[in-house]
Amino acid sequence: MITYQQALQYFLDDARPVERTETVPTLYAEGRILAQDVVSGINVPAWDNSQMDGYAVRSSDLAAADASSPVVLCVSQRIPAGSVGTALLEGTCARIFTGAPIPEGADAVVQQEDVTVREDGYVEFQTPTTRGTFVRRKAGDVVAGSVVARAGERLTPAVIGLIASVGVGYVTVYNPLRVAVFFSGSELVAPGQPLPDGGIYNSNRYTLRALLKGLNCEVIDLGTVPDTLEKTIETMRRAAQGADVILSSGGMSVGEEDHIKPAIEALGRLNMWRVALKPGKPVALGEVAGVPYIGLPGNPVSSFVTFLMLARPYLLKCQGRSNVCAKPMQVRADFERTKPCPREEFVRVRRNDAGGLDIYPTQNSQVLTSCAWADGLVDIPAGATVSKGDIVVYYPFGEMFN
Repeated sequence: MITYQQALQYFLDDARPVERTETVPTLYAEGRILAQDVVSGINVPAWDNSQMDGYAVRSSDLAAADASSPVVLCVSQRIPAGSVGTALLEGTCARIFTGAPIPEGADAVVQQEDVTVREDGYVEFQTPTTRGTFVRRKAGDVVAGSVVARAGERLTPAVIGLIASVGVGYVTVYNPLRVAVFFSGSELVAPGQPLPDGGIYNSNRYTLRALLKGLNCEVIDLGTVPDTLEKTIETMRRAAQGADVILSSGGMSVGEEDHIKPAIEALGRLNMWRVALKPGKPVALGEVAGVPYIGLPGNPVSSFVTFLMLARPYLLKCQGRSNVCAKPMQVRADFERTKPCPREEFVRVRRNDAGGLDIYPTQNSQVLTSCAWADGLVDIPAGATVSKGDIVVYYPFGEMFN
């Protein structure tokens, strides 16, 4: 068996980004992966503008202002957002609103809470101000010609907003990755159907579809495949006809009812088969009729964990994404694991109110409740133990579900 890090490197080395791209409206591009850099054609802001509702002034006019002898200025103009004022005359001020351009000659804004407006319309300033106060400078956010979003970047709400702020209405993105999925096992029953003796509900279908949709993949769902070599080969052939990647769960061992390995060998090749990982030892990476293939274990927790830690970075790289590996955190363990495991282990944990990590009491690979309860995984190296207070490597689910 190879180590988890060796397996991850196999996956990353094998992944190839899709070449299909399309141009879509920025407004509807959330979750997509950029295929081309987005370059700003403008400065943002395009001009100096007011950070506050207040009064645009020449700071030199207020140099002598104090509470006992306020400076009194007349209001020479009113500048709402969306309009442009005229040059500010010396000894006057301009009523200005947030976002409005600073008029020529003005160099500061005094917020309206700090002035007194007299009944005759004149304004009293009781304190001096300094040049640049409450002024947003031209190009203070984005300089014309700079890259605001790079190819390989996922279009989050904030990135989409930034692209829109520089006036770019369309972006070029990679087409969604087409992933064909099937689930091996004659014992699998669709939820909503009566459960016969010896049957189990096919939770992996629901978990993996949701994970793939979270990665913005186009899912080709081929359903459940009974435990026969003929049906397994037939399904793999169908999957290879329209998919960029084939993904399956179950049938990964080498028993008489496990047909994934011989089916792959009949139609393509295996690059990798077993990983020294708990949960999730039987994980396959290969090729079926020229299409990349990933095989995950059938146990629900094993399937869930291996998808996040191996399949997810592979699929992200195939989507053209630049940063594909989850970034762990260093967090205090408020639990202990005194019995070392010969394989690297990913245990299900949850942050507690004290900022540490609690562990789900049952770490069996069939206990899917542990995944629903948890908010992340802790990576325990092979042969290691954990004591309360140790700093451990924690992968939060929040980062890995998109």
